[in-house]
Amino acid sequence: MATNPPKGDGHRNGAVRDRSQTKTPSGHYVKRDSKTGRFMDVKTSDKKPFKGVTKEKNNGK
Repeated sequence: MATNPPKGDGHRNGAVRDRSQTKTPSGHYVKRDSKTGRFMDVKTSDKKPFKGVTKEKNNGK
């Protein structure tokens, strides 16, 4: 996890490494491990993206 001053202020600078996210057909966002390609977590609480995680390109879809 990135540690950027001031410590304890509740936010990070920069993206989470080795993670990406994409949108499912249902509209939820799913987090993927960039090294293995395996899905890690689905955000079901709302249809907003994960904070600080890089979004994948859709390649025209």
